[in-house]
Amino acid sequence: MSTTLSIFIVILLVTLGITYWAAKRTRTTSEFYAADSQLTAAENGFALAGDWCSAAAFLGFTGLTALFGMDGAFYAIGPLVAFCTVLFLIAEPLRNTGKYTLGDVIESRMRTRTSLLATIVGTVVVNFAYLMPQMAGAGVLVKLLTGISYDWSIILVGVSMIVYVGFGGMIATTWVQIVKAVLMLAAGAIILVMILMLVKFNPLTLFDNAEAKVGANYMLPGNYLKNPFDQISLGLGYVLGLAGLPHVMTRFYTVPDAKTARRSVVWVMFLAGSFFAGTTLFGIAAATYVGQDAIKAAGGGGNLTLPLLAQFLGGGKGTFGGDLMLGFVAAVAVATILAVVSALTLSTSGAIAHDFYANWMKQGKADPKKEVVIARVAAIGIGLLAMVLGILAQGVNVAVLVILAICVAASANFPVLVLSLFWRRFNTGGVVGGMSFGLISSVALAMIGPAMRGADALWPLVNPTIVSLPLGFFGCYLGTVLYGRDAENEARFDDFSLQVHTGVTPK
Repeated sequence: MSTTLSIFIVILLVTLGITYWAAKRTRTTSEFYAADSQLTAAENGFALAGDWCSAAAFLGFTGLTALFGMDGAFYAIGPLVAFCTVLFLIAEPLRNTGKYTLGDVIESRMRTRTSLLATIVGTVVVNFAYLMPQMAGAGVLVKLLTGISYDWSIILVGVSMIVYVGFGGMIATTWVQIVKAVLMLAAGAIILVMILMLVKFNPLTLFDNAEAKVGANYMLPGNYLKNPFDQISLGLGYVLGLAGLPHVMTRFYTVPDAKTARRSVVWVMFLAGSFFAGTTLFGIAAATYVGQDAIKAAGGGGNLTLPLLAQFLGGGKGTFGGDLMLGFVAAVAVATILAVVSALTLSTSGAIAHDFYANWMKQGKADPKKEVVIARVAAIGIGLLAMVLGILAQGVNVAVLVILAICVAASANFPVLVLSLFWRRFNTGGVVGGMSFGLISSVALAMIGPAMRGADALWPLVNPTIVSLPLGFFGCYLGTVLYGRDAENEARFDDFSLQVHTGVTPK
């Protein structure tokens, strides 16, 4: 265990060093929120990969595949499609109309305090829903690495993310994500090669061995997502939910123009897509060589599957090789989580300091230096609340929780964003209606569904997107109609649309 702890400490010290370096370069609001919009497409692509390849990918997807076969693989394959929506529909308009946050886009279209407040609520709810599983995964891993209790592990992670965001802002968060993405891809490549060596580089043998070890039904759908509507719902959540995640959206403000934003999406599609495809093989290998009983005995909803597989591949428990691989994979996973929670904390503090304080309370007339101070103070409060949520989420598979967060984003943020960009009549009432219907339906159905209540579920679907997404769009339509025609808002739409699609700001 001393080997694993040493690797973890080294990675933690490297990321803290990055934060110290970034803190000296973070003075203005633009530097704090958007790294002064100076990142290249490759840098932002690696950072996006660091954002998107979260604890769910590294731990949860592997665990779900190991325990439930192809149903777990569905979770892993979905991200390969999700960024297509971002590439073709969202990336360029966001970069052309926004400044730092999703609230900027909505405010530039609606120019009302009510619509901005509704967007702030949506951003905060989605971010905290996404924070919960990241913290849960971090607690399991830090406990494994250090031997301290789960609760103290959560506190350690929370303090670290407060330091990253509070001192380094977007610059520190970006470079921590880049370092983490490189480590994660390297770890994935090493594990993949070691797995393929076991089957003489014939993946089909791996599938055959899994069927022989676990049973023929293992490779068939329906082991976890027993309701066919769950599979459709999962796909909808993926394809549309990613475009509604605020911490992903903010990454498009870190590049100088829309062309670079599009190119950064292409980068992340290859980087993250390759890794997600690998998690399916990781899970199948774990079921074959580690065994489902050992995975279940380790607890954590299958979240320790990948560390257990790494230990096996390194030579087994008690050997130097096993401990080395276990330490490397677990430490990279912790770095993965630290990077994601930092991005979520930064996005949430931006919603509070930039959207709520500067734009809602001060109506765009806030002192920039005071705004950064408030953002840093907000990061402390967000970190404390995230610790509480992480403790409450102990034992639930992190992939399931992350997908539920994406469901909330698909049901609330996505309808409001896409209709703001493309529907002339859409107005403040639509923003409020869409956020209300989408948030309430997705959160309520998730809380009474199998993901949270297990066998005591009052609702049959693990993922409620198939119901909550249409309700979100319906709320947008109903709110727009009830609010009435807004002639001034509709008159501005042509200028707004020109800026959205071309980047040209009308005079």
